[in-house]
Amino acid sequence: MTTTAPPEPTTLVVPPRPSRVGATISAVVVGAIVLAATAGLDISWSELGSMPGRVWDYLVLMFAEPNWDRLPRALFETWRSISMAWLGAIGCVALSIPLGMLAARGVGPAWLRYLLRGIFAVIRAVPEVIIALILLTVTGLTPFTGALALGIAGIGTQGKWVYETIESVQEGASEAVRAAGGNTAEVTRWALWPAAAPALMSFALYRFEINIRTSAVLGLVGAGGIGSMLSNYTNYREWDTVGMLLIVVVVITMIFDLISGSIRRRIMEGARARGMDRPR
Repeated sequence: MTTTAPPEPTTLVVPPRPSRVGATISAVVVGAIVLAATAGLDISWSELGSMPGRVWDYLVLMFAEPNWDRLPRALFETWRSISMAWLGAIGCVALSIPLGMLAARGVGPAWLRYLLRGIFAVIRAVPEVIIALILLTVTGLTPFTGALALGIAGIGTQGKWVYETIESVQEGASEAVRAAGGNTAEVTRWALWPAAAPALMSFALYRFEINIRTSAVLGLVGAGGIGSMLSNYTNYREWDTVGMLLIVVVVITMIFDLISGSIRRRIMEGARARGMDRPR
């Protein structure tokens, strides 16, 4: 009778515990930066307790009895802000789509790609308000200044969206056009543009939504529109009129967000067949 030897016990190798020195040092450095930034601000900590009550008092002054007498003027200035946003979006899209395509890999030459991407990055680094302040010295206090500032500021972001969208398009259609003897322009026209057009149109509408919000801010620096009216009545401490203006801004912005969002979903999802969701 043969007996088998019992198997030898396996030795369990426990991996070393990962070091948390790096994470600890990073947390300490971030905490020190936050404390240094807070200490550099002139904050009256003793007034923080009374701030909610003061905010409530101003909310009551603005929204308890809004002054609707200036509603027609507010709607007119809102229309001017929307016009600025629309013109800025059109100018932005008209320039950013061809420039963004040239900045995409496989479309423009390398030197042009890096140049355009650098320009887009510089534009994104400058806020719309700064651009408007620079343009005020040339164009003056007109709504055209706001539209021009919105258009220039949007090129940086819109151009980045364009070349990232073009680069994310699948290569199948592009390879088919190249196999048929198409050049770069023909590949862009017949392969890249049809695949990227819905996303680019959706981004264009989203740019218009952003411009509507930003146009109110540009009015604070004298570019016209509802922002200028809001700034003036805030300086005059006419809080009932300020409350009415804020209500108009919020309602109009939400309405355009709903409309633009619905259009963007229709573009991205496509038209549904009628009666598809109806029970039979």
